[in-house]
Amino acid sequence: MGKKMIQQRRGRGTFQYRNKSSKIKVKYIPPSPESKGQVLDLIHEPGHTAPVAELRLHNGKKIPFLAPEGIAVGDEILFSQKPHVELGSVLPLKHIPDGTPIFNLELKPGDGGKLVRAAGAYATVTSHDAKGATLSLPSGKFKQLNPDCRATIGISAGGGRGDQPFLSAGKRYKAFRKMGKVFPRVSGVAMNAVDHPHGGGSHGYEGGPTSLSRGASPGQKAGKVAPKRTGKR
Repeated sequence: MGKKMIQQRRGRGTFQYRNKSSKIKVKYIPPSPESKGQVLDLIHEPGHTAPVAELRLHNGKKIPFLAPEGIAVGDEILFSQKPHVELGSVLPLKHIPDGTPIFNLELKPGDGGKLVRAAGAYATVTSHDAKGATLSLPSGKFKQLNPDCRATIGISAGGGRGDQPFLSAGKRYKAFRKMGKVFPRVSGVAMNAVDHPHGGGSHGYEGGPTSLSRGASPGQKAGKVAPKRTGKR
């Protein structure tokens, strides 16, 4: 009997391929629209590139918050529904002027932030109209969101951390493990036949068709899944 393929073993969700449970899986913008918090500490969150600030709200509750560039321990963060553009303030998009850099955007009002959360990332408010606010994302694309969606003023802290190279394969492996990613990545044609559909044979090519239907079993899905077309035009 042969072994299960790598993609089948990963699909089981066992510990080897499971994401670390030590990640802070909470909202970074509290649901309460009007509050103020003081920065107590800046901490590292496994699985996230940007540092996290620990805030103490006016009611004494402590929450995590994605830190903007330039914030320090003792600074105050304002969560408001009124125009108050300061570094780290959380405001609805309708109150943020055009050209302001923002990060940690909500896709729906009250979801706690879903977009532009990586270290050093920021989006820019380009325009406002009756339908909502138009933003320029780090990818260069433009997206229109509900004007009641909130965002943090500033640039996400930790920018430039990707400029420092990994000096050993072990450090890179541990960094990928924190994010639940597999390292090193090996091409399918370099594997054995029991490990991958493209494996086997003393050659560096697939050895057969790589196009598969959408309804193929998970163990077969390697290559081009339901492609519209393949090959040269």
